[in-house]
Amino acid sequence: MPITTCVFDAYGTLFDVTAAARHAADQPGQDQLANLWPKLAADWRSKQLQYSWLRAVTGEHVSFWQVTMDALDWAMEASNIDDPILRETLLALYWELPAYSEAPKTLALLKAAGFKTAILSNGSPDMLDGAVDFSGTREWLDDVVSVESVGIFKPARVVYDMVQAHLDTPPENVLFVSANGWDAAAAAAYGFQTAWINRAADPVDRLPGKPAHILSDLAGIPDLAGAL
Repeated sequence: MPITTCVFDAYGTLFDVTAAARHAADQPGQDQLANLWPKLAADWRSKQLQYSWLRAVTGEHVSFWQVTMDALDWAMEASNIDDPILRETLLALYWELPAYSEAPKTLALLKAAGFKTAILSNGSPDMLDGAVDFSGTREWLDDVVSVESVGIFKPARVVYDMVQAHLDTPPENVLFVSANGWDAAAAAAYGFQTAWINRAADPVDRLPGKPAHILSDLAGIPDLAGAL
């Protein structure tokens, strides 16, 4: 069946999660961070994902903002950084994550072609509102859907159920787009047509679902959606 709806993951897919550490490192007096911000950013993101999975498995849900703060605390300690002011700076910058350069045009082209567009994210509603407004992408989105309404993080199936509930679109008419290989795999197993944005050229995850399409960035999504 033809694609009518394109649903995007937010963090790492539309919004650059490394930007907070990178921008903080550019500020005066951040010589230590300037030398290790890539490690801090990678550790922060890795722990953020791990904590979301573990909380989903154990049923001990908290907001994604709490997960983000906990992950940053771990990452800063792992880099031997004890700087409360820097911590507050990094957290503030996380509310102002820029979109990847091709994201606005991708969304605009999809809307112009008549597709529904939405975000489905682990992010809490206020975090997502901040990212969408800062990036200027709201005008091309029909909905921004957070897991908070079901109280569990991806890849729980009930999260993917929200697409049909919010957008009235059956799975076979959805192109689900994520830069997280595990998310693309789970979405494929759920029944969505999927595109994995594999910016790092990583191997495909060994999971039951496999993304049907692999792209290096978002620019090819409008053509892909139109061809399916």
